[in-house]
Amino acid sequence: MLHDLDISRDAPVLIAGPTASGKSALALEIAERFGGAIVNADSMQVFAGWRVLTARPSPEDEARAPHRLYGHVAQKDDYSVGAWLRDVAPLLNGGARPIIVGGTGLYLTALTEGLAEIPPTPAEVRAEADALREGGALGEMIGALDPETAARVDLRNPRRVQRAWEVQRATGTGLARWQDATPAPLLPLDRCHALLLDAGRDWLNERIARRMDMMIATGALDEVRANLHLPPERQAAKAIGAPELAAYLRGEMPLDKAAEAATIATRQFAKRQRTWFRARMKEWRHLALPGN
Repeated sequence: MLHDLDISRDAPVLIAGPTASGKSALALEIAERFGGAIVNADSMQVFAGWRVLTARPSPEDEARAPHRLYGHVAQKDDYSVGAWLRDVAPLLNGGARPIIVGGTGLYLTALTEGLAEIPPTPAEVRAEADALREGGALGEMIGALDPETAARVDLRNPRRVQRAWEVQRATGTGLARWQDATPAPLLPLDRCHALLLDAGRDWLNERIARRMDMMIATGALDEVRANLHLPPERQAAKAIGAPELAAYLRGEMPLDKAAEAATIATRQFAKRQRTWFRARMKEWRHLALPGN
């Protein structure tokens, strides 16, 4: 793949793609051949305590090139796209050329398009929003949104609706207006190589299944066992596949069923990623992978 990319030795490189599509391997190949430091843009790989189940680079891979922003957040702490932008900003100015890689599309679009500086949601507003969403009042939340925000938000996604409702409730200003006041991006697309790995569904699903088997064989269960103490609402507890493998460890289902459920959850996650990338990253350079 590299011989077709025409990668310079100084411009930053961005690599996006669904889980199991080979992003980390491509980043490492670029770093070794052209130089640079690999920077994490995956919202779960930032947390300490997860390596196997989040497919973080192995210690051996980390020894082959500099790696940044992996496992640097304590499990007890929350982490946001704004926090990631603050952490990544110094890595864009001087030092090794950044090769920013990950599957969290919001991180990458915030980096290249800017991020609205919305105040944090107060705990009482979050609790009210949780109660409405969990109580089946999604329609009521949608009805409370200003028309411009309602036209822009994915109304089929309860989390997106909740976020828009929280912003409007807490600030008195619609999410769309906050977004329109977005500051300039830290790294515009015209200043970097922006690559999107575009994988076919069947090819990707086979890789996800094989990788889940490998994860279980190489320590994922031990990792999940060590993280059973995390409250389910904690951000670090939401690693894809962790709830299903935890159910096996608690004796609630056999291992083969837990592995199958974890694989299905990962495939569903990859489908959401692919949909999001194709909608939001049309200007990125799409690299077609097998099956596509």
